Amino acid sequence: MKYPHAYPLFLIFIFCTSCGQNKTDLPKDNINSETRDTVTSYGPNTMVRNVKQARNGDILIASWNGVFRYDGKSFTNITSKIPSPSFWDVLEDRKGNLWLGSRDSGVYHYDGKSFQHFTTKDGLASNMATNIYEDRAGNIWFGASRYDGKYFRNFSIKDGFPSNNIRLLLEDKTGKLWFGAHLENMFVYDGKTFTVLKNKDGKAFNNVWSIIEDTKGNIWFGATTIEDKRGDTSFVSQGLWRYDGSIFTKVSQRGAYAIIQDKKGNIWTTGEVNSNVWALSRYDADSLYNTNPTVTEIVSGGPALLGILEANDGSIWFGGLGSMTGVYRYDGKTITDFKSEEDKK
Repeated sequence: MKYPHAYPLFLIFIFCTSCGQNKTDLPKDNINSETRDTVTSYGPNTMVRNVKQARNGDILIASWNGVFRYDGKSFTNITSKIPSPSFWDVLEDRKGNLWLGSRDSGVYHYDGKSFQHFTTKDGLASNMATNIYEDRAGNIWFGASRYDGKYFRNFSIKDGFPSNNIRLLLEDKTGKLWFGAHLENMFVYDGKTFTVLKNKDGKAFNNVWSIIEDTKGNIWFGATTIEDKRGDTSFVSQGLWRYDGSIFTKVSQRGAYAIIQDKKGNIWTTGEVNSNVWALSRYDADSLYNTNPTVTEIVSGGPALLGILEANDGSIWFGGLGSMTGVYRYDGKTITDFKSEEDKK
């Protein structure tokens, strides 16, 4: 499938990265407030970019009007004390602390009592933190910035990276680091060499937002490939890809913005079906490695469906915007919309 290069509303933001130096003057000020967090019976009523799960089982939701924690009964906006809280991602690190990636005001670290705020003044490559990842060594990555608990290190083409606009998406079982880049090529680092990955036709995988490693060690990712360029217009082909260590296989023409594998071995994606419709899709485990695996479309909407999570109870959570703004839970039969009745109208 080929069509003019077009991106949904949430991709209009431009990534700003720079090659920063390590910083020792990290902020000492914490954001404290005697005001209690906002607790409601309803979830966020704005775009939800990512959904994660805390170690205690709570659902963590990064939305345009705050980061929410759902304990099974109520939603708590843990960022109600932060001015203009618009967030892209949330992560609980191995120490139990939360990291919150914002739209345009940097990163927040939350220890359960107070927030510590990091921006470009403190060493971040960009104040837009769309992806947060913790590697095996315990380093926290925010796009081109890696934080080791004391210092930030920013990576760019000056360090040998193929791109300035990187986001670390996966450290696989062998220790290789898989990077996506905003509107640029996907590449992998094996500890010595950076390799830009290409399909059998020699076309690089572009604009990768999500990568996972399945239980068999295959790498799954959603990507576009540029098929043709005419002036300033690029014609692209999108899809879900699988890499077995030697061969790239295009599994589906459906886009794959977010990817997870559930406990039963099924692959779930959110992604673009056409320029106006996105879908939550399930690729069944029994046919996963067939030429044409069985795919079931659970729900569709637009202009985007975004982050996905399988909760401990097996339910699938996902976020979106437009016709499916907010956060949703699919229990295998029913999709629950957590917005208030007023917000559903």
